[in-house]
Amino acid sequence: MTSQLTDEELPNYESFRDSLSIVLVQRLAQLPNTTRKTKPTRRSKQSQPAPSPAITTDDASDLSDFIDYIATSAFTSLPLPLRTLTHHIWSTTPSLRTAYPLPLTAETTSPLLTTLDPSIPDSLLAYGVINTTDETAPLPSSGPVISLSDLLAPVLTSYLTAITTAPPAPASTKASASACEICQRDWINLTYHHLIPRYVHAKVVKRGWHRADELQNVAWLCGACHRFVHHFANHEDLARKYYTVELLLEQEEVRGFAEWVGRLRWKGLGVRRTKGA
Repeated sequence: MTSQLTDEELPNYESFRDSLSIVLVQRLAQLPNTTRKTKPTRRSKQSQPAPSPAITTDDASDLSDFIDYIATSAFTSLPLPLRTLTHHIWSTTPSLRTAYPLPLTAETTSPLLTTLDPSIPDSLLAYGVINTTDETAPLPSSGPVISLSDLLAPVLTSYLTAITTAPPAPASTKASASACEICQRDWINLTYHHLIPRYVHAKVVKRGWHRADELQNVAWLCGACHRFVHHFANHEDLARKYYTVELLLEQEEVRGFAEWVGRLRWKGLGVRRTKGA
């Protein structure tokens, strides 16, 4: 189903999945093996979940499949504004900050549950990750009630915090940069380009291509150079071969484009920094 996500949604989905995986793994690790019941599959309205072997936090393959299933089902059930949210949208839309005040609680998360696929609570209940699907259930005589909203509140808080946090200052350039770092035009709007594209962050860390603290390195580029860079190389090649402005400018094709576009002399409305890939 992730193939059905738009380019705008995919980075946010990956952030949501990361946030969800932390909470699910912590919750599953707290459960005795006897409570890890059958593994349900997505169901139709007429069918019931089919049983399969239980998962544990030691079963990496089954656990990964379970997290992907819950993450995809839950993320695609979220309202579109939450799936495409960015720091800029969050900071300029007071109604969103009012509707989703951070940190989210079980109470503020509950309205989002009405759009969720009904297989999600069924699956979590079967695994013992939650122990009730009744959001109004009273506290039991022993042990807490863990409802779907209790589980998702920290997930959504972590997710929203991650995607709405302002980008860090570029590591390869001054924060006060006012010219495109490729073509050097200083009269045109700028966007920030992730030198290591967000789409491959998990892969580059797992394979040791870059450290986690290098993932947010950015360059300030004009729209023309930003688009050219993404046409020049795919995400993986950008991450492996062209992860600094200097490495990009070593390429004759990039220098040639920079020289050509630098001759375009239309005036902009001043430098405006916006989010980029």
